Amino acid sequence: MLGLKGVGGCLLAIGVALTGCAVGPDFERLAAPDVDGYSQEPLAAETASAGVTGGEAQRFVRDLDIPGLWWMLFHSTALSALIEQALRNNPTLPAAEAALRQAWENVYAAQGAFFPTALASFSPSRNKTATGVTFTSASSGKPWFTLYTGQVVVAYAPDVFGGTRREVESLGALAEFQRFQLEAAYLTLTSNVVAAAVQEASLRGQIAATEEIIKIETQALDILRKQLELGQVAGGDVAAVEATLAQAQATLPPLQKQLALQRDLLTALIGRFPSQQPAEKFDLASLQLPLDLPVSLPSKLVEQRPDVRSAEAQMHSASALIGVAVAAQLPQFTLTANAGTTSNLISQFITTPGTAFWTVAGNVAQTVFDAGTLLHKKRAADAAFDQAAAMYRSTVITALQNVADALHAVQSDADTLKAAAAAERAAFKSLEIARRQLQLGAISYLGLLTAENTYDIALLALVQARAARYADTAALFQALGGGWWNREDAAPAKGWSIEFVP
Repeated sequence: MLGLKGVGGCLLAIGVALTGCAVGPDFERLAAPDVDGYSQEPLAAETASAGVTGGEAQRFVRDLDIPGLWWMLFHSTALSALIEQALRNNPTLPAAEAALRQAWENVYAAQGAFFPTALASFSPSRNKTATGVTFTSASSGKPWFTLYTGQVVVAYAPDVFGGTRREVESLGALAEFQRFQLEAAYLTLTSNVVAAAVQEASLRGQIAATEEIIKIETQALDILRKQLELGQVAGGDVAAVEATLAQAQATLPPLQKQLALQRDLLTALIGRFPSQQPAEKFDLASLQLPLDLPVSLPSKLVEQRPDVRSAEAQMHSASALIGVAVAAQLPQFTLTANAGTTSNLISQFITTPGTAFWTVAGNVAQTVFDAGTLLHKKRAADAAFDQAAAMYRSTVITALQNVADALHAVQSDADTLKAAAAAERAAFKSLEIARRQLQLGAISYLGLLTAENTYDIALLALVQARAARYADTAALFQALGGGWWNREDAAPAKGWSIEFVP
């Protein structure tokens, strides 16, 4: 009797002998963009500065590496604590991790096709022979009998043209895709927390500015009311100022509403329910603006951006599937063997001579007519690769655009903050003069209203411009890839091999 080990060894030896080179194209990474910058004009060495908190000049440093925990550059304990909670509790990361585990299990499952499949079976049966039928040579004895059959069936499909290897290669590329999807989820989550914290700080600043405006206008209204009692101003003048104050007060509830919604967003980002809001709160004074900003070369950006690496992995998978389609058009080889024993008595199942049987068989099949099915599947695989390549190029272009937009925003909003700070100082000085003149009766209420309106606009613009600089900085770190490659938990997933090793 030919045992399982002997049959399996024969099939492995034959399979290795028949295995040749994998058909289809070998994947080659596309060249990095042949550009060395993100704009036609050279990048300035640093941004403009303004004499307010968050108005420091920021320096652009070429090829400065990005720390994996880049948000710590804002030097906010509350922000770091909130991101730690988000990484621990937000459900998007476990979902991405599960998708990655699933992808690798699919790779390992596909690698099983490199080896023979063995199936063991045992079949006892009780049978009765028909006794009412006349045969030329009838058997004597009782019509009932028992039959015990045990066997091992081994099947093996040698990967002659590399179709299985290409299939494993495709699944491995999809696992890499899921790996970078996990990195993208990590980067998106941390960036969203930073952006939400900055927006909360901006809203708190706007609320404080609005309350300051209401306080100033209330003081001005008190002055006018005293002048009204003295007959120095008309009642219509007081009513006009009261209307202006009411308008300022009306802008406060919408800001408070936005703040409440922002707190809900932050709570959701850290994986909690709305009733479980975090204790951490943010204002612009609690954040420190990073002074050194990294500017990676475009050739490095395609290595750093998770979305670009994901698109590349999809292109790799599509390339391997072309080989799978080509291999399907070629002859298919299979080897099978079975060995076992059968007996009427369980006690004689193994020991009795003559009860063993075995079979070894080979088969080769070639499709001769399928109405063009395999040909069109090959063409579909080619088209899928062309689509993946085009999407990869589109992703690269978008990545460079994101960095360019972020760099322009950093520079432009620094100029905006400088102008806004100057405008706020001038408007405040003008308002102070108008308030003193009003007390002395040197100007009418219209002059005061004009000065107040100018200051209102300037103060809110200053708060928004300060917040924009923090938001721009976070957007630049996100556009450059967030430094995920510098994290200890971002080590490559378990390696895989597409080579069949007997």
